[in-house]
Amino acid sequence: MNTQIFELAAALAIGFGAIGPGIGIGLIAGPALAAMGRNPEAAGIVRTNMILAIVFAEAVSIYALVVALIILFVVGKA
Repeated sequence: MNTQIFELAAALAIGFGAIGPGIGIGLIAGPALAAMGRNPEAAGIVRTNMILAIVFAEAVSIYALVVALIILFVVGKA
C-alpha cells in the first residue's frame, strides 16, 4: 500500500490535533495574566488554575501525537 497516504494522515492528525490546544492555551493565559495583574493577592490561585488548565489542554495534543504515531507505525506497516 502507498505509505505516503499514511504519512499524510499522521501529519494531518498531529497538525489538527495541535491547533486546538494552541488556541486554548492562548485563551487561557491571556485572561489569567490580566487577572494576576489586576489582583496580585490572588495570583497564586489564578496561576495554579491556569497551569492545571494548560496541562489539560496539552493532554489533547499528546493524544493527537499518539494517534499520529499509531497511524504511522501500526496502520502504515500493515
